[in-house]
Amino acid sequence: MLAIDAGNSKTDIALVGEDGSVLGQARGGGFRPPVVGAERAVGSLAPLVEEVARQAGRSGPPPAGHISACLANADLPSEEEQLTGVLAARGWGATVTVANDTFALLRAGVADDGEPTGVSVVCGAGINCAGIGHGGRVARFPAIGRISGDWGGGGYLSEEALWWAARAEDGRGEPTELARALPAHFGLTTMYELIEALHLGRLEAGRRHELTPVLFAVADTGDEIARTIVDRQAEEVVTMATVALGRLDLLGEETPVVLGGGVIAARHPLLDDRIRELLAERAPKAEPRVVTAPPVLGAALLGLDRTGAPESAYARLRAHYAPADDTESGTESPSEA
Repeated sequence: MLAIDAGNSKTDIALVGEDGSVLGQARGGGFRPPVVGAERAVGSLAPLVEEVARQAGRSGPPPAGHISACLANADLPSEEEQLTGVLAARGWGATVTVANDTFALLRAGVADDGEPTGVSVVCGAGINCAGIGHGGRVARFPAIGRISGDWGGGGYLSEEALWWAARAEDGRGEPTELARALPAHFGLTTMYELIEALHLGRLEAGRRHELTPVLFAVADTGDEIARTIVDRQAEEVVTMATVALGRLDLLGEETPVVLGGGVIAARHPLLDDRIRELLAERAPKAEPRVVTAPPVLGAALLGLDRTGAPESAYARLRAHYAPADDTESGTESPSEA
């Protein structure tokens, strides 16, 4: 079984045996069909597929029994259908299932026995949420950006930090240490210099993501503006989770809320603590879990579900991806993170 987790910033592929053993694994860049087109995006996976085949001692792409692909930017059913067709045409597997990458996080954070119910929130480059209820009911969001009501993720946080810092320096906004810390990160002294460098391309636009950890560091010092941005992020995470729980009629029962993505996995105490606090208020029976294992684990578990693997296969697969501090599940609560 070929498991694919393709995110905005990185892609992981694993070739998994019927017994849950990982026969090969490879990592590549981001997966962005809206930017390069579905054919080209899927084509970029070919070297990774060939690499896992090589590690497994095979020549050429592996003819897998099944492909389990959890993909960023597969936000609408029509996009999932299109990507399923493009992947199937590659001939890498006899059957193909495609889901949004949020479902990989969810599957990695729920138990392998019984009905897999729960809600997941990914907060990485952007933000997304999905949930599965009893009987396979699904709750999800378009998660296309501001036009679909989204706020959050590393891209939003860095932009918000820049906005407040610029206004603090020129007098339109309240004072904040961000006005010094953001340019200092790049060896500059003023926000004007940073704005100019970004506008003229002397700093690549992609380097803006480096400012998210700076934002959290400033928030840790007690800076009011920075803390307000972090609080807004926690608010958005919990709002998405509780809305999904409500849609699935899960607010009244103990249900895992699986949290992941680069921003959450960085384990910023301010963010983790605020998420836990808000969840306790709005969804007291929710069980927050931070997934620390690579999301490709979730894609592989979904593949094992599809192929009817034995219990031992799940245990072997989870053991391969388990962090050193948690050999059981690869998850931990926000209070432990």
